[in-house]
Amino acid sequence: MTIVYDRTKTVVRRHVAPGEAVPQHPEAVGFAGHHDFDIDVLAAYRPTGKGRVERQVLIVRDHVLSGRSFSSVEEMDASFITWVPQRRDQAHRTHQQIIGERAARDHVALRSLPPTPYLVAERHLRPVGKDCLVAFGGNLYSVPARRVRPRQLVEIRATKSQIMLHSTIADSSGETLLATHPRAIGRGVRVVEEAHWDGLPTGRGRRTTTGDVSPQPRRERPPGEETGPLQALLNRAAATHIEVGRRPLSVYDELTGTRPFTIHPSTRETS
Repeated sequence: MTIVYDRTKTVVRRHVAPGEAVPQHPEAVGFAGHHDFDIDVLAAYRPTGKGRVERQVLIVRDHVLSGRSFSSVEEMDASFITWVPQRRDQAHRTHQQIIGERAARDHVALRSLPPTPYLVAERHLRPVGKDCLVAFGGNLYSVPARRVRPRQLVEIRATKSQIMLHSTIADSSGETLLATHPRAIGRGVRVVEEAHWDGLPTGRGRRTTTGDVSPQPRRERPPGEETGPLQALLNRAAATHIEVGRRPLSVYDELTGTRPFTIHPSTRETS
């Protein structure tokens, strides 16, 4: 139900003061949740908290590898397999129980692995382009146009051989997977499923020319004939036929009761 871990970066995101909650790595939390066990982070500067687990490395080195040479990996494996029964018949120095008998009881207490293995993958957020392509690792991968929008962020889960694109929000059925592609080799590769482009604009509504038909020459208009929306509006407006008389500014001065502004000669000389 519980596994004790050292303060490694794959489990602990950062170190904190004693007594504070240890922030755990999200991948480690996901791994523990998939296998249904709890993570117990070892206290700082507590090397005895892990028991004699790391001691097994020294035991194998001293009893199997030390003072010997091997011509192949198979020969080394054969020596190790010959030594294991001898080790399992000995009594452990900590709990004084026969190692083989204690191992059999421990194996019975362990639960079986889940039927679906845990997927170890890189996780990244990337925006979707207007052409429904997502860039990752110098290559482009397609997603369904009817399920995404431009500039939408999608999650990429990349393994050594596969690229899986997931939506950050699940649909009505709780599914987030948008597309799965084989991982491209190299750079500059476009991995596209043609059905993903269904729903994108095809350009059929645009006026285009193929160059086969020559453009018609423009009709020359007689002098004085002006066209355009503004001229058509002026032609229909009755105000264009009203003549506006010109009046001197003194007329407006008399109507408002004010006199025109004049500059005093002394002021003009001073300035």
